[in-house]
Amino acid sequence: MAIWLGLALLPVRSAEAAVTIIVSGLEKQIYLPAILTERLGYFADAGLDVHLLSATAGVEAQNELLTGAAQGVVGFYDHTIMLQGRGNFVVSLVQFSQAPGEMELVSARAAGEISSPAQLKGHRLGVVGLGSSTDFLTRYIAQRNGLKFGDYRLIPIEAGNQFIDAMRAGAIDAGMTSDPTAGRLLQSAGAKVLMDLRTPDSTRAVIGGCYPGAAFYVQAAWLANHRGEAEKLVTAFVRTMRFIASHSAAEIADILPADFFEGDKALYVARLSESKAMFTLDGRMPSGCPETTLKVLSSFNKALREKEIDLRQTYTGEFVDRAEKILAAPPDPAQRYFNEPPAQ
Repeated sequence: MAIWLGLALLPVRSAEAAVTIIVSGLEKQIYLPAILTERLGYFADAGLDVHLLSATAGVEAQNELLTGAAQGVVGFYDHTIMLQGRGNFVVSLVQFSQAPGEMELVSARAAGEISSPAQLKGHRLGVVGLGSSTDFLTRYIAQRNGLKFGDYRLIPIEAGNQFIDAMRAGAIDAGMTSDPTAGRLLQSAGAKVLMDLRTPDSTRAVIGGCYPGAAFYVQAAWLANHRGEAEKLVTAFVRTMRFIASHSAAEIADILPADFFEGDKALYVARLSESKAMFTLDGRMPSGCPETTLKVLSSFNKALREKEIDLRQTYTGEFVDRAEKILAAPPDPAQRYFNEPPAQ
């Protein structure tokens, strides 16, 4: 199947707006739509000058958004709820994932002691950062399996080589991370899978419901004054979701920077093939997912339980609806967006 980048039919035009987007780990497969949209040229097609910056964790990315250093974040949807609980209103415009895309891995040296979530008691558990989505999920899963917060210790460690080194050295006994870090740990460090959150079905088995992962969110105040830019950004991202759904992992990998593969492109492709089911087909929020997310977060966050959270203000499908109408229109050189030709 040939890969169509959709560039030949699109007139070259100067960028009309500069937008900075913080990605909670640009090289992570869970945030693939961000770099892929840039590499496919869809931001440029929309007349946008988008700058993608990488953060080590979602909590860092959200802080950059709140300070005004960025106009948008590619991170987990759950941050929109946590932020509303603190009086900061942000809204998800595109839902990239219908599952977290994370895995709880056990180190080779601790594999004999940990074969179930309940056996995490007394162990050091790696998370990307305190206040990150891996933090939230780890706390909920531990609680769901009868553990109290003091029964284990959370260790914040950046994904990638630091996470791998920490597990190999025994600094953590288990940890939650995503690909490509997870794949490298499984292949070369003897790690074992304790829980898999890479698909909707496996996620329901672990947490008892839907937990949406990666999303694109902005401050509600920014959205009120930049609806035109929001429409262009969402349309570019929706094009990317269609591309992911209609192309193989190998074809997608061919578009990415070589350093994303950490020297093993075959492993990257294999892992992406296994986890493509985490991505939504159209950028829409799956039914029931916000409610489950609020339930998860409220289970260990007393302050959130005491707030009246309006989930309707944490996400919207309005701009995805507009994107679908734009992309369904017949190709017209005077328009900014075009349908992708069918794959050959």
